[in-house]
Amino acid sequence: MGLPLRMENLHAPTVPSGPTSGPVANGTQSSGLTLAQLQAKKDNLEAEIRALGGVLDSHGVDMNTRLLTPDGFPRADLDVAQIRTTRARIIYLKNDHKALMSIIEKHIHKHFARLAENGPEDEPMTNGSSSIMEFPSASEPQILSPPFAKVNSVVADSPAESAGLKAGDQIRVFGYVNNMNHDELKRVAECVQGNEGREVLVKVSRAINGSSRKQELQLSLTPRRDWGGRGLLGCHILPL
Repeated sequence: MGLPLRMENLHAPTVPSGPTSGPVANGTQSSGLTLAQLQAKKDNLEAEIRALGGVLDSHGVDMNTRLLTPDGFPRADLDVAQIRTTRARIIYLKNDHKALMSIIEKHIHKHFARLAENGPEDEPMTNGSSSIMEFPSASEPQILSPPFAKVNSVVADSPAESAGLKAGDQIRVFGYVNNMNHDELKRVAECVQGNEGREVLVKVSRAINGSSRKQELQLSLTPRRDWGGRGLLGCHILPL
């Protein structure tokens, strides 16, 4: 039996790491978006990057840890495939974040340019030494993200039950995950693993007394291992 092939390019990302021009999982598409919506995209990107950093931490590695032995073979003590995928995703998201920050900066410059043109009557309101900037988008109604998953079951005394999740709840947002980027719930698992011990915002729709009417809830869920059962959540989630 021959020896396994050497993997000299093991550190190379598995997805393009340069600027992205087409649609991506989180995306930096900004056409028609308000500054508040762009800020929300930025927050989601940063949350996912933090969670992915937590995934690397769980493996005891960072972006620069060598994955090869001195003779050029994959290290047997590491899940090399997952680490490579996680690193590639971080690189991808950091490029998206850089592009998005450039767009946000342009929006802010335009805002101040309009203030300069319109005169002092449109300047931000001040309160003592602090300034409060009012953007028109702040008054826009919130648009609900469509649900992408359903809670199938919840274990008693689990983190999911403590957070208030119930069987039948439809999940609209799970941390930085929504219907646009859940990737068949892979991002939910990634978010859970990367946020162990930290609160995750979960937005759900719940039927009222079995009727067709829904109530919208925002729950705080903390994934943890020490609750006495399997997994970090204690619930079973299915894609819609």
